[in-house]
Amino acid sequence: MSTTENRVEFGSKLGFILSAAGSAVGLGNIWKFPGKAYFCGGGAFLIVYLIIVALVGTTVMMAEFTVGRKTHKNAVGALRELNSKWSWVGGLGVLTGFIILCYYCQVGGWAIKYVVAYITDVHTVWADPMAYFVNNLLGADGSFPLQGAIIYPLIFLILTAYIISHGTAGIEKMSTILMPVLFILLIGLMIRACTLPGADEGLKYLLHVDFSTIDGVAILTALGQAFFSLSLGMGVMITYASYLSREDNLVSNTGIVCVLDTCVALFAGFMIIPAVFATGIAPGMGGGFGFATLAGVFMAIPGGQWIGMLFYFLLFFAAITSSTSILEGSIAFLVEEKGVERKKALVGTSIIIFIVGVLYTLSQAYMNLKGIWLSGSGVTFPIFGDFLEYLTDRLLLPLGAFFTTLFVGWVWGTDNSVEEATSNGKYKFGLAPAYKFIVKIIDPIAIGAIIVAGMMFDMAIS
Repeated sequence: MSTTENRVEFGSKLGFILSAAGSAVGLGNIWKFPGKAYFCGGGAFLIVYLIIVALVGTTVMMAEFTVGRKTHKNAVGALRELNSKWSWVGGLGVLTGFIILCYYCQVGGWAIKYVVAYITDVHTVWADPMAYFVNNLLGADGSFPLQGAIIYPLIFLILTAYIISHGTAGIEKMSTILMPVLFILLIGLMIRACTLPGADEGLKYLLHVDFSTIDGVAILTALGQAFFSLSLGMGVMITYASYLSREDNLVSNTGIVCVLDTCVALFAGFMIIPAVFATGIAPGMGGGFGFATLAGVFMAIPGGQWIGMLFYFLLFFAAITSSTSILEGSIAFLVEEKGVERKKALVGTSIIIFIVGVLYTLSQAYMNLKGIWLSGSGVTFPIFGDFLEYLTDRLLLPLGAFFTTLFVGWVWGTDNSVEEATSNGKYKFGLAPAYKFIVKIIDPIAIGAIIVAGMMFDMAIS
C-alpha cells in the first residue's frame, strides 16, 4: 500500500532546479556529447541537437514533472493514482534506473580513482594510459581489479547512499554545493582549452555550420543524446517533481533545467574538441576515451596534471548528482509502495547494486561473463557489462519514456497535464497547444525511432 505521509518537499525553487539539473547532467554530457558533435558535423549537429532538446526533451520532461507533482508520489504510485492499469510503466522506470545505477556507481568510482591517481601517481598513468586503465580498473592483465571493481566504486556508492539517507534535504544540499562548483570547473577548463595553441581550429569546427553533414544517423544521434542526457524514462523526474509544492511553476522549471543541462553539454564540447585539435588526438566516447585517450591531451598541455585532476573531479560531480537521483527513485518506490523502512531499503538496495556492479566491471576483461541479446542482427552474446547497457539504453529507457508520453498524451490527457503545469492557470503557458501536439504525436514517434534504431539496427545512440 502506498504511503505519502510526512513527505518532505524541496526547500526552495533553486534547490529543486539544481537537483533536477544535477540528475540530468551526467557522464554522457561530458564524455559522449563532444565525440558525437565531432563525428556528426560540428556546428550543424549543435543546431540540430538544440532543436531536438527544445521540442522533444522539454516536452517529455514536463510530462514527467506534471505526473509527479499532480500525485505527490513515486513513479509507480503516481501512475497508479492516475490510472491503475498503467502503474507498470512506473515500475519499468524504477527497474531501469536500478540497472543503470549498478554500472553507474562503478564508473563514478573510476572517476574518484583517477582524481587520486592524478594527484599521487600521474607519471604512472601517463607512462601507458590505456594499460593503466584496462589493468588497474578492469583487470586485463589477469590480476583481480580490486581498485576498479571494489574499493573506489564502494566509496562512490557509500557517498551516494549517505546523501540519500538524508532524503530530499541531502539531495538539495549536495546539489546547491556541487552544481555551482561543476559549472565553475567546466567553464574554467573550457576557457583553458580554448586558449591552447591550435585550439582555434577546434572552435572553427564547432562554429562552422554545414548542413550537408547532417544525415539520418546524425539526427538519430542528436535525438538519442538529447533524450538520454536529460534522465528521462526512468521515473526520476516524476519522483523529483513529487516533492514540489503546488505553487511551483513547472513551465519555467522545465525550461531552466533543460537549459542548464544543455549548457553543460555545450561547454563540454567547447572544452574537449578545441583541446583535441590542439593536441592532434581524435576525440572518442565512453570509458576508453574518458580514462585513457584524454591522458594524451593532458600530457600535451601545460599544467596537464592539475587540469586532469580537475576534469576527473568534474566527472565525479556529474556522476554523483545523477546517481543520487536514480537511487532516490528506487528508495521512494520501496518505502511508499512496499512499506520498507527507509534505512533498510537503502542498505538492501545498495548491496544488490554493488554486487551487480562488480560483475559489470569484472566482465570487461577479467572474467568471461556474458549476457544474451536479440536484435536485428540476430542472437548475440555480449559481455555482461555491454548487455546491461544495451538493455537499458536501447530498450528499457526509451520504452519507459515512450509509454509515459502515450499515457500523458492519450490516457491521462494533455489538458490535465497543462492544468497541472500552470498550477490551474496561475502561470501562463503560451505554447500549450504546441506542447499538447508534441506530446501526443511527435514524442512517441521520436522515441519510437530510438527504439527501432537501437533494436533493429544496433545503433548506439545513447
